[in-house]
Amino acid sequence: MLPIAVIDFETTGMSPSQGARATEVAIVLLEGGQVVDRFQSLMKTGAWIPPFITELTGISNAMLQDAPSADAVMRDAARFVGKAPMVAHNASFDSKFWQAELQLADVPAPQPFACTVLLSRRLYPDAPTHKLGPLVQHLGLPRAERAHRALADAEMAAALLARMQHDLTTQWQLPSADFAQLQAVQRCTRKTMAQWLARQAHNAQAASAAKASPRATAATPQMSLLFD
Repeated sequence: MLPIAVIDFETTGMSPSQGARATEVAIVLLEGGQVVDRFQSLMKTGAWIPPFITELTGISNAMLQDAPSADAVMRDAARFVGKAPMVAHNASFDSKFWQAELQLADVPAPQPFACTVLLSRRLYPDAPTHKLGPLVQHLGLPRAERAHRALADAEMAAALLARMQHDLTTQWQLPSADFAQLQAVQRCTRKTMAQWLARQAHNAQAASAAKASPRATAATPQMSLLFD
């Protein structure tokens, strides 16, 4: 299974289109459900950090005075990620900053994104909330002591993703939970989720049976129609 880059940004605001800039980025590289590498850095853009953001994240304007430039940080981050697909908790937020900051650094941003918020709504519909910290706690996963810092949040999102991959391959008996499968899961609606997972598990079992017994191959397509 290819590695997946789990990313989190801290920023001065909600959207690059409104002039917000990143103040910190962290990326956790996950492979086979295990963390294999990490990247983290504050980044200096010259943008002013509002007091309420400092209160939330602990990142102040003074802290960024000696931070490396955003261009340098984003180039390093892009090299770290390489061709790995990306995941974020609320990917619509982090993907916009990833693309915007890389564009300012004159670096392409071809990586596709998946979202652990969307995935959690499909896999854990009964969770009391799908916010990162409470959801991690609800699932019994380690919760960072200092939320709203990029590396702490990226670590929690990576732990959440690993749990999701484990549940997909054990509880739902999928042969794998690679990035393509994650994207397919988040495209499901709540109504079609169970049916889609059952069909995937059945198709995997049929394919396995066909390999074990060539005579079963002819029957496999007819059996799959029951799940379409």
